[in-house]
Amino acid sequence: MRRLGPIDSISSILEGLARRLGLESKLLESRLRRNWVSIVGEPIASNTWPDQIRYKTLYLLVHNSVWLHQLTFLKPTLIQKINQVTGSEVVTNIILKIGELPKTDQAPAPTEALHESTPPTSDELLMEISEHVAAIQDSNLRNHLAQLMAQSLAQPRAPKAG
Repeated sequence: MRRLGPIDSISSILEGLARRLGLESKLLESRLRRNWVSIVGEPIASNTWPDQIRYKTLYLLVHNSVWLHQLTFLKPTLIQKINQVTGSEVVTNIILKIGELPKTDQAPAPTEALHESTPPTSDELLMEISEHVAAIQDSNLRNHLAQLMAQSLAQPRAPKAG
């Protein structure tokens, strides 16, 4: 009678299959993209995107030259964080390049967001609020601030005593 061998876990079988098919780097890229905010933090994540990994080099898309310059100083820290999350040395270098970042969440324009979540206000008021928050680059912060301003201005004021 043949003796049964040890049972392999599904994860070890899938890891072996990914290795044989050459999909390890694609799986790692997918994992990095999915967890990018938690790995590098919101300010960096909103201005960067992990494009691809080739030969232990991460190609990182950057929003503009200011961020590219800043990130050159943070390369060792980013490499350390990425390798810490993955549990092994999968990235030894980062190449930064300016490029168009993919839209991760489609945030509505400030005036659209205002119409959806606040009580009715005048179009003039919505336009004025949009002008005030237009200089804010972070779309989530811009939308939240615009909503807060519209809600505050739309609330009825209690008459002042005296």
